[in-house]
Amino acid sequence: MKIGIVGCAGRMGRMLIQEVLVTSGAQLAGGTEPSGDAVGQDLGTLVGAKALGVAVTTDAKALFAASDAVIDFTVPAATKIHAALAAASGKALVIGTTGLNDDVRAAIAAAAKKTVVIQSPNMSVGVNVLLALTEKLAATLGPDYDIDILEMHHRHKVDAPSGTALGLGEAAAKGRGVTLKDVARAVRDGQVGARPVGEIGFATLRGGDVVGDHTVIFAANGERIEVTHKASSREIFAKGAVRAAMWAKGQVPGLYAMRDVLGLG
Repeated sequence: MKIGIVGCAGRMGRMLIQEVLVTSGAQLAGGTEPSGDAVGQDLGTLVGAKALGVAVTTDAKALFAASDAVIDFTVPAATKIHAALAAASGKALVIGTTGLNDDVRAAIAAAAKKTVVIQSPNMSVGVNVLLALTEKLAATLGPDYDIDILEMHHRHKVDAPSGTALGLGEAAAKGRGVTLKDVARAVRDGQVGARPVGEIGFATLRGGDVVGDHTVIFAANGERIEVTHKASSREIFAKGAVRAAMWAKGQVPGLYAMRDVLGLG
């Protein structure tokens, strides 16, 4: 399986390169950056490995042509472009980019009509188990349990709540048979009054070098259930993304999530 990496010189991009290199049955097809000092460097030496004879380029179109699947942990504007390239080339696209707006989601949905697209707010196997648990708990416990989602990330993260937190909110809303935007509460400040029944709240913390902590709290009179996932290394995201790229082989065009890759339904 020939796998390309867009945004290959960033922190996640380098981890993805390393993961492809140690994955049985995978071959690194290439990597791109829009500009910068990394362009022209060998992908192997970029991550401290032996030279591979493949250089970092700026040509994303050529990367899609050379790949069976491309992994994208970039920024929403770039992901929109990569979705169009995936649709035009028929190559699989694995998206770990967060902070997607409706315009980018529409581009992803359009690409999924023509090729395999796997998009999840978090590629970690553990987080996707947490997503499945959250949906099940929300469906089982019912509206007597208030739901809040607490997340913390490093000080440099630019979007809030995190894509994973929003994904957990979507899972909880799905479990309750409601639409998240109709029940979400992202900020509580001042005299907010009593909590409405069915509200799904979010709390965001930023600081230090925290990779990603997420807790879903189900609170009722007399008891509280909390389910938590804590990431200590970004390596888990790279492992999940490469696993998704390998899974894409032989799948029919469509929009998939990590839950599909893991067989979680």
